Amino acid sequence: MPLANSFLKSPDEFENEARFPLDVYFCEKCTLVQLLDVIAPEVLFRDYIYTTGTSSTMTLHSRHYAETVAKLAGFQKEDLVVEIAGNDGTLLNCFRRYDVRTLGIEPAENIARIAKEKGIETITEFFNSERAEQILESHGPARTVIANNVLAHVDDTCDFLTGCRKLCSDRGFIVVEVPYLRELLHRLEYDTVYHEHLCYFSVTTLMRLCESAGLGVFRVDLVPVHGGSLRMYASPGSAHAKPVVEFSEQEEQQGLRDFRTYESFAGAVQENRRSLRNMLETIRNKGKTIAAYGAPAKGNTLLNYCGIGPETVSFTVDRSPLKVGMFTPGMHIPVRDTSELLEKQPDFVLLLAWNLAEEIIEYQKEYRNRGGHFILPIPAPEVV
Repeated sequence: MPLANSFLKSPDEFENEARFPLDVYFCEKCTLVQLLDVIAPEVLFRDYIYTTGTSSTMTLHSRHYAETVAKLAGFQKEDLVVEIAGNDGTLLNCFRRYDVRTLGIEPAENIARIAKEKGIETITEFFNSERAEQILESHGPARTVIANNVLAHVDDTCDFLTGCRKLCSDRGFIVVEVPYLRELLHRLEYDTVYHEHLCYFSVTTLMRLCESAGLGVFRVDLVPVHGGSLRMYASPGSAHAKPVVEFSEQEEQQGLRDFRTYESFAGAVQENRRSLRNMLETIRNKGKTIAAYGAPAKGNTLLNYCGIGPETVSFTVDRSPLKVGMFTPGMHIPVRDTSELLEKQPDFVLLLAWNLAEEIIEYQKEYRNRGGHFILPIPAPEVV
């Protein structure tokens, strides 16, 4: 598979496009679901194309996120909030109202530049336990360390969490948000699998990882973002809270520690590919036109796995100026501005960013009013 966020600038780049194995493994010892083939983080993240602030759904999520953390922390003036992989500063920007210091750590130089332009102090480096010690020396301990949708990107998760613990003050805590493995399985969200996501977490595996880093999980929230995510709260030197342990026990009852669950998932994924290809082929055979909405990483997994190229989907649209004018990895579908949807008025639009379906459908209500139809590919192909 190609790298899901490695968009191409012109057809001249198609022939030499790099591809890498993308296989998912289940560890029978610790139950972590993970990739074994690791792409160097410098290749994946130094020049990045995803920005949090593009989506109004994610902006609202960030605001509520900050409110929840602030209420729990009871911030005092000049407390430090550190976000690892802070992206364009959307989340840290929401903490300004609480009169705290903020620090972002973002290795993607182009994205870190956006955060700095917003006035967010940002260190353009990768995070690990050694970096944590440097930050501790230069900025002091953090009241809250946030790692939002980054733990899955890290090869050495134990060292990463150890760094979070080192950076955290005695009265502080760590917040980690990750896509939830249970939702991935139950909703057939196989397009969440791509090279940036090295690990797929359950509460059980998060607890075990925290134990290795000297952390105890005291709270877990389920949040709807990204098709269903876990938000874990942990503090140094403590034991796991009873409700968290009970949550883990429920996962065992739901089959998350049983390899047969994953074998069944694999079969369902193959059936989804067959059903989606058949639906799109039927639509095309009737002389109807198909475009797509969104150019997310998950969409590129789906397109490549299902073999859906420009002969089926003539173009996709996206609100990110970093993607418009590019071609999608692997399938080489042109990415255009969202205005093209009304200009071309395709009969059907495949929602590649299906996790933002409600936002997109509302934003494109004029397209629907003109008779356009959206296709949701996950968990089963459906016209809406």
